Amino acid sequence: MKVGPDDDESDAANLAGKVLKMKFWDDEEGGKWKKNVIDIEGEILCVSQFTLLANTKKGSKPDFHGAMAPDRAKALYETFFQNVQQGYQPERVKDGVFQAMMQVALVNDGPVTLELNTPDKKAQLKPQKGNKLSKLKGAETPGSSSDAA
Repeated sequence: MKVGPDDDESDAANLAGKVLKMKFWDDEEGGKWKKNVIDIEGEILCVSQFTLLANTKKGSKPDFHGAMAPDRAKALYETFFQNVQQGYQPERVKDGVFQAMMQVALVNDGPVTLELNTPDKKAQLKPQKGNKLSKLKGAETPGSSSDAA
């Protein structure tokens, strides 16, 4: 799991649901993308991996400034882990050690590697081209308000 500075509890819940519900495995008849981890009674290993947010566009060293601060990231990761356990059989959900060097061995089941993401909050706040709001002069974009509370 990667945790960026804009992620929150709703992202943790959303991602946990995706981990449990996404259909990555074939069914008994060979139908592709038909079963999820619950259907196959698989195990889940949850690992926080801030290195997935590395920026390698400049220089020869990765830049990790896009990752959430460790104390906040740990709390959010724990929320994610608890959501996965609550949505499945807790004994089948394993936990990595936060901020630890670990040697993790895995078997990649097929030539498939997918990245699960939650909706981008910044993109949701931008008016879309052709959107009625973007055509209205002085219209506010979603997420902005001039109303005082």
